[in-house]
Amino acid sequence: MTRGTARIRNMAYAALFAALLAVSGQIAIPLPPVPITLQTLVVMLAGSVLGARRGLISVLLFILLAAFGAPVLSGGKGGLAQLVGPTAGYIWSWPVAAYLIGWMTERSLHRLRFWKLLIYHVVWGIGWIYLCGGLWLMVAVGMDGQAALIGGVLPFLPGDAAKAVVASTVALTLSRAYPIIRPRSAESVRAAE
Repeated sequence: MTRGTARIRNMAYAALFAALLAVSGQIAIPLPPVPITLQTLVVMLAGSVLGARRGLISVLLFILLAAFGAPVLSGGKGGLAQLVGPTAGYIWSWPVAAYLIGWMTERSLHRLRFWKLLIYHVVWGIGWIYLCGGLWLMVAVGMDGQAALIGGVLPFLPGDAAKAVVASTVALTLSRAYPIIRPRSAESVRAAE
């Protein structure tokens, strides 16, 4: 595969996952202050299917679209105001979550297992996102810690646990059937250095 072909393929993957993030935001249960969506599932998959760099790029592309007013956020919202509102802590945590899940997945490719993916998804796809979202609710929105926990974390735990299981299953299946992340050979590692 030529370098140009690989670059086009990577752009297509990033665009595909940005589109999946947009669509998954339209499937929502509106709860104040943060709606329940399928977006955390797609963030987890962006990292574990695309890898660190492509996963990060796909989520940043999604945020860029939202910043320019594209109606890609929950409820068809977009614009800079949404990126500083009550859900901003969650949204801004997504690129880091996708990157870290991808980074861990890349390092486990030769011995990738369901339970490893599940740990990556729970720690970075749930724990990191809840930490950032809860802190944002406390600092920017003015909630106390208990209110942020009750309104911004606890209602999402059962659904996000199920999303982590689904993401782990899908990522493992895709890595075996259609691997997008490829193990680096010793030669390609030396060439990249």
